[in-house]
Amino acid sequence: MTVAAGVLAGCTGGTHNQRTADSAKGGAAPGYAEGGGSAPGDVSPAKPTEPADFRSTFALDVDTASYSYARRTLRDGARPAPRTVRTEEFVNSFPQGYRRPKGDGFSVSADGARTGAADWSLMRVGLATKKSDPKAPRRPAALTFVLDVSGSMAEPGRLDLVKSALRTAADELRGSDSVSLVTFSGEAETLLPMTRLDDGGRGRLRAAVTELEPKSSTNLGAGMKEGYRQAAEHRRSGATNRVVLMSDALANTGETDAEAILDEVARHRKEQGISLFGVGVGSHYGDALMERLTNKGDGNTVYLSTRREAGEVFVNQLPRNIQLRARDAKAQVVFDRDAVADFRLLGYENREVADEDFRDDSVDGGEVGPGHTVTALYAVRLKDGATGRAATATVRWLDPDSRKPHEESRTVATTALTGGDLWTDADVSPYLRLSAVAAYFADALRTGKGGQSPDPDPDTRTGGDTGTGSELGPGAESGPGKPAVEPLPAAPSLEKLRREADRLAEDPGLRSAAGLAKNISRAQRVH
Repeated sequence: MTVAAGVLAGCTGGTHNQRTADSAKGGAAPGYAEGGGSAPGDVSPAKPTEPADFRSTFALDVDTASYSYARRTLRDGARPAPRTVRTEEFVNSFPQGYRRPKGDGFSVSADGARTGAADWSLMRVGLATKKSDPKAPRRPAALTFVLDVSGSMAEPGRLDLVKSALRTAADELRGSDSVSLVTFSGEAETLLPMTRLDDGGRGRLRAAVTELEPKSSTNLGAGMKEGYRQAAEHRRSGATNRVVLMSDALANTGETDAEAILDEVARHRKEQGISLFGVGVGSHYGDALMERLTNKGDGNTVYLSTRREAGEVFVNQLPRNIQLRARDAKAQVVFDRDAVADFRLLGYENREVADEDFRDDSVDGGEVGPGHTVTALYAVRLKDGATGRAATATVRWLDPDSRKPHEESRTVATTALTGGDLWTDADVSPYLRLSAVAAYFADALRTGKGGQSPDPDPDTRTGGDTGTGSELGPGAESGPGKPAVEPLPAAPSLEKLRREADRLAEDPGLRSAAGLAKNISRAQRVH
C-alpha cells in the first residue's frame, strides 16, 4: 500500500508498495545495520508487527530493458515516452557493490543518506546472489526461441541483430543444451525442431539462422502459441525449460488481444514451469507488452540495440537465466510506525504484491539467477527525534530444485537515514550516489524536468491509493487531466547529474557511469 509522497523518483503512481532498510554489508556504508539476518531456510512464521499501511511488498525484478531502450532513443535524438521509463530498471542497470552470499540464496544490504529536501532521505535496499563459475556443472537447458520475422523487422539492423545474438548463443550454449527455432510473421512455423547442440546440432542451428528473412505482418499470438507448443512437447525433466521471445513486440494481425496472449503465457508457466525471457529490439518497440509478457511468464526482459549488447546478453545474461538461484522471490519491508512518518518505494509498479501474500508461495514472485543484484530505492521521512529501529527488510524465495521456502532478513536502524549528505559527504557510498543519479535521471525523463515537458500520458496517471496524502505526494494532485508524476524535491539539474556521473566514472569500478553521463548529456540537448 502506498504510504507516502513521490519524493525521489516521482515516477510512480497507483496502488503501490513501500519500505526502508539499512545494513553494513557490501556496497553499503558501515555501521548501518542492527543485528543480522536469519540463515537461509530459517523461515519465520511470525506475522508482521505493523499494520498494512506500514508494509511494502513486491516481486523481485532484474529487468534492464527500460534503460537500454531509453539509451537507444536518446542516441537517435529523442526522449523516451514517459510510460517506458521504469526507475528500478535504470537503477538495476548499474553495479552496486553488494556483499555476495557464500551459498545459494540472497544477501541483504542497505544504506542511505540525506537528500537536501527537508526531513527526507534516500535509502537503498540491496539483494544479491552468488556468482557462478561459467565452467562449473549446471542443469541443461531446453530453449525455444520465438523469432519475429515480420515486416517491421526489416528496419536496418533489427533482424541482423537477432541473427548476431543467435550465432553467439550457438557458440556459448553447451552440448547438453537443446534449442528450437519458431518464426512468426503472418503465421507461425517451426524452422528448427528441438535439437541437441552436439557438433552437428550447432551446425544445423547456424544454418537455420542464416535462413531468417523479414516477411509480412506480425502475428505475435500465433508465434507464442507455437513456441509454447514446441516447448511443452519437448519439455525436458531436470532441465531449465524456457521460451526466448525476440521481437519488437508490435502485434498487428491475428491474435492482437494482449490479455489472450498473456493468458497463454501464464498457463504454460503454471502448468509446466516454462518461463519466458524477453529480448526487445527496434526503435519502435512494444515495451509495455513485452514487460507484461515476461511478468506473466515469470521471466525478465532485456533490450538490444547494438551487437555489443547482443554479445553481453547472450554471453552473460542468458546463462544467468538458465542456472537459477531463486524462484518466486519476493521482498517485504515492515516499517516501524513509531519512527517513520512517510515512505515510498521508487519503481516496481508492475511487480506489486499484496502484503498478505508475501508468504503465500502460490503467489508469483520473480526468478533470479547467479550474479544478479536487485536494488530498491526508498524515499523515507523519519519522525522528529526518531531513534532505534526504522524497519525490517526480508526477502523470501523458493529453492529452484526442492521448492523449499527460505528467508533472509535484516533490521534497519534510523541512524542509517540521518547520516551524511547524498552529494557532498565523503562517507556516502559511491554506489548509492550512482543509484541516485540513475533514479533522478529516470525522474527527469518521466516528469520532463530539466528541459522538455511531455504531454500528459494516461499511463503515468494514478487513480488508486494515495497513502497518507502527504504534501509531497502526488495524490492530492492526481485525477483527470492532472499528472500523477511530480518533479522531485531537491532534484538536481540534469547538468549537475551529468557532472556527478562523470566524477563517479573516474572510479575504476564505476566506469559504467560514463555512459550514464553521456545519456544525460543527450537528454539535455533534446527539446
